[in-house]
Amino acid sequence: MTKVAFIGLGVMGFPMAGHLAAAGHAVTVYNRTAAKAEDWVAKHGGAAAPTPRAAAEGAEIVFSCVGNDDDLRSVLLGDDGAFAGMGEGSILVDSTTASAAVARELAAQGGARGIAFIDAPVSGGQAGAENGVLTVMCGGDEAAFARAQPVIDAFARAVTLMGPVGAGQLTKMVNQICIAGLLQGLAEGMNFGQKAGLEMDKVIDVISKGAAQSWQMDNRASTMCKGEFDFGFAVDWMRKDLGICLEEAKTNGARLPVTALVDQLYAQVQARGGRRWDTSSLMHLVAND
Repeated sequence: MTKVAFIGLGVMGFPMAGHLAAAGHAVTVYNRTAAKAEDWVAKHGGAAAPTPRAAAEGAEIVFSCVGNDDDLRSVLLGDDGAFAGMGEGSILVDSTTASAAVARELAAQGGARGIAFIDAPVSGGQAGAENGVLTVMCGGDEAAFARAQPVIDAFARAVTLMGPVGAGQLTKMVNQICIAGLLQGLAEGMNFGQKAGLEMDKVIDVISKGAAQSWQMDNRASTMCKGEFDFGFAVDWMRKDLGICLEEAKTNGARLPVTALVDQLYAQVQARGGRRWDTSSLMHLVAND
């Protein structure tokens, strides 16, 4: 059993923390909306704390999963931040999808206190979090990773150290870049098939056995054809992630023409009221004038 804290109980953090508790770890949680933390304790046991600092006190590993760079700074830094409560030799594992720059910044801040920092963004969506089968891409010190990995395993099916601090976030950017282009291609293909009068269940069944197969096809093609988008990974979140990718590309010189296009297509989805629709809602643009 490891004494851990979990900061941020959104659609990902709530079940991730739950898997840590189910694995036998002693979990203290913090959430900006206290009622969510109380709900978590009622379901999973453990304890809720009034501040990130209070949650982190005495913890060997502190997990965070919040919205963006600024949210992350707000829960880690300052008098009430988690770093203020963490002891020397402890580890901060951050599963926020954030910039590589903020990971390096916070690793330096933590390092000055003797705290190891691992950026550990995840892939697999809400279903992956709920089922404990997330893919976790990590950046950080090898020794700290070796200590944290057995605990992270509670909510993951794959946990991989990609390199130094920031490498996890950069890998997550690759993931989101690939998904963006894939979803647009899938939307165009599904719409084309419908316009051609094909039986789309048969089409999906056939092409999913060939080179076009993907997780998105297996899990989203049918709902795309039905015009169902009220679930899944929100367009607002994807635009945040793609913005991080595009900003990083300015630094490393990578060309991202398709990513930039899809980002603007998602802006059009937002304008149609689809801010919380699933990312597969690109179909709505190609299927409706």
